[in-house]
Amino acid sequence: TSDKIGAKIRNAEIAKVHTMFVIGQKEVEAESVAVRIHGKGDQGVKPVAEAISEIQANISTRSL
Repeated sequence: TSDKIGAKIRNAEIAKVHTMFVIGQKEVEAESVAVRIHGKGDQGVKPVAEAISEIQANISTRSL
């Protein structure tokens, strides 16, 4: 959409999206993602591969 990043994050929180990867210009340049988890907030910036492996591990153990 044409919404700004803050509005997209807010809409995802309202829609109760569990895990979000927020990717802005800084993240693109650093090849990383900012991870947000519903109810826990910002989890920090992580390399893409690390963030994906953590999500996959949590899914396999159902610890989300």
